[in-house]
Amino acid sequence: MPVFKVRRALGARLNDAGIEDAELDARHMLRAVFGDVALDAGPDHCLDKEAAMQLETMCARREKREPLSHILGSWEFWSLELRVSVDVLTPRPETERLIELALGALGSGPSKILDLGTGSGAILYSLLSERPEALGVGVDLCPDALKIADANARALNLNKRIQLIEGNWGAALDLAPFDVLVSNPPYIASAVINTLEPEVRAFEPMLALDGGADGLDAYRAILPLIPCYLKSGGWFAFEIGADQGEALLNLAQTQENIQKIEIFQDLVGRDRVICGYSN
Repeated sequence: MPVFKVRRALGARLNDAGIEDAELDARHMLRAVFGDVALDAGPDHCLDKEAAMQLETMCARREKREPLSHILGSWEFWSLELRVSVDVLTPRPETERLIELALGALGSGPSKILDLGTGSGAILYSLLSERPEALGVGVDLCPDALKIADANARALNLNKRIQLIEGNWGAALDLAPFDVLVSNPPYIASAVINTLEPEVRAFEPMLALDGGADGLDAYRAILPLIPCYLKSGGWFAFEIGADQGEALLNLAQTQENIQKIEIFQDLVGRDRVICGYSN
């Protein structure tokens, strides 16, 4: 069957399965099998048997709502190709707002960055890729997540500039002070998780999703640590849920030695990042 017909058939199957971006997913699958040449293939470019079987397997997995990132084994974020798995969150475009703000706070010279709940390393490695004199520490409670982070650091040639630590939110206190602290902690309220898309609730790591009854448990644990982690004048930024801005602003303002707290929105105007400074 010609490749252009295969693309249409894939898109139709994925659309029937309830995939929102069915045509885009079909293109990603074809690119994974054939490379970019498949997207411009002429009517005489046909699938061989091996490629057809590979695409069938990928499509069947996606029809069951397995994330495309898991099927492909990697995902692009901030122009970096990152390995992902069931042990880490697939990085999402809205998190790039945090990267933009953090780059604005980081100077161009030497600096020390802490990423709590590093997962795949998406946030930390994006910052290090833009700041060649910076060093980073990534903390995660999940050892399998740290294996993914380590593999990504090596693939990006950042492994000599990072240190990965297995542990809870306070696991890197011995390495303080830091210039910048960033985190995308679990912030979804427990009762909401079962209402999420199948790709999230069935395949993303619960440890990285569940933020407790109101979604704020991780922030309650991290905020008091900010003065311990950051040098005087150090800057922090956390990704937050779209409906959590006011609650987190109030929570942060009760903490001592934190100042200039602000909420920033993403490109569609939803609360996305809370930032501030250590006294």
